[in-house]
Amino acid sequence: MSEESAIKYSEKESLLKSFLLFFVVIELFLSFIFYNFYKLEEEHLSGQLFLEMKNYSFFFDDDRFDIDIVPKEKKSEFYELHFEKENLYILVPLAEGKEDALKIFYPQSNYQALLDSLLNGILKQFFFLSFIALIISLVFSFYALSPMRNAFILLEEFIRDIIHDLNTPITAILINLKMMDAKSEEVQSISQSAKTISMLHKNLDSYLKEKQFKKEKFTLDEVIDEQVAFFSSMYDYLDWKVDITPIMIESDKHAFSRIIYNLLSNACKYNTSHGFIHIKTEGNLLHISNDSYGIKKPDKIFERFYKESDRGVGIGLHIVEKLCAELDIEKKLEIKDNIVTVSLSLS
Repeated sequence: MSEESAIKYSEKESLLKSFLLFFVVIELFLSFIFYNFYKLEEEHLSGQLFLEMKNYSFFFDDDRFDIDIVPKEKKSEFYELHFEKENLYILVPLAEGKEDALKIFYPQSNYQALLDSLLNGILKQFFFLSFIALIISLVFSFYALSPMRNAFILLEEFIRDIIHDLNTPITAILINLKMMDAKSEEVQSISQSAKTISMLHKNLDSYLKEKQFKKEKFTLDEVIDEQVAFFSSMYDYLDWKVDITPIMIESDKHAFSRIIYNLLSNACKYNTSHGFIHIKTEGNLLHISNDSYGIKKPDKIFERFYKESDRGVGIGLHIVEKLCAELDIEKKLEIKDNIVTVSLSLS
C-alpha cells in the first residue's frame, strides 16, 4: 500500500470511527428516550382500560368487556387492575355483606394487540429519527475531522518542501567533507553527524514520497556492510556479530537499504547497555537479533507513530512495514527472553 493510499485509508478509518461514535451515542440516547416513552404509554393504556372497565361497572354499555360473578379472593382488592394469563380484570363489589364479586374482564390477546400497535408506532418514529441521526452523525464527522485533515495536509506539504530544500545543503556538506582531512577527529565527528542527518533525510524521503521501485541485482553483504559500518561506529559498546553469505538479491537496492537501516537503528536505540546485535543468514532468511528490555505490545511496533518510549517519532518500523509490503518481502518478529529477532525472507 502506498503512503498516499495509507493516508487515505487512515482518514477513512478515522471518519468511520468518528461516525460510529456519534451514531452510537445518539442511538443510545434515543433508545433510552423511546424505551421510557413506551413504558409510559403502556402504563397509560392499562390506566385507560381500568377507567373504562370501572365506568362499565355502572352503565354496562361497552361491548369490549365481559362480566362474571366470582367468589372474591382474599388477596384481590376491589377496583384494582389485575392481570392473569387470559384476561385483564377488575373486581367490583355486589351487595354489601356478600362475599361474591362482579368480575369485569378484558381479553389479554386484545390488550397485547393494542400494545403491539403502540410498539409499531413508536418503532416507526424511532427508525425515522435513527435515519436522521445517521445523517447528522455523518455530517458532524466530516465537519469535526475537516480541520484536522486540512492541518495534516498542510503539515505534510510543509515537510515535503523542507525535505526537498535540505537535499542540496546535505549533499554539499558531504562532498566538502570528503575533500577535507579525514584523519582529523573533528572532521570525522562532523562527517558522522552529517551522514546521520543524510540517513534521516533519506528516511523521511522514503516515508513521504511515492516512488516507482526498480529492480536491480546486488548482494546482501553490500547493504549489510554499509549499514553495519555506519551504526557500529556510533554504538561501539554493543557486541556486533555478522555472519552472512553473499546472497544475490534482485530488488530495489535503495528501498532495501532503508529496511536494513531502520531495523538496525531500532535495534541499537532500544538495546541494553551491554547488549548485542547479531546478523546472520539461514538459507534465504536474514535474521537481525538484538538484546532488549522487552516489548510491551509486539503487535503494535510496526504501526505508524507507535513508540514505547520518548525516543524517536515512531515511523522507522512503519517504514519497514511499508517497504516490505511493496517489495514483497515477508517479515517475522520473534521475542524470546527479551531477545528480539526480525527475520526477512529474501526469496
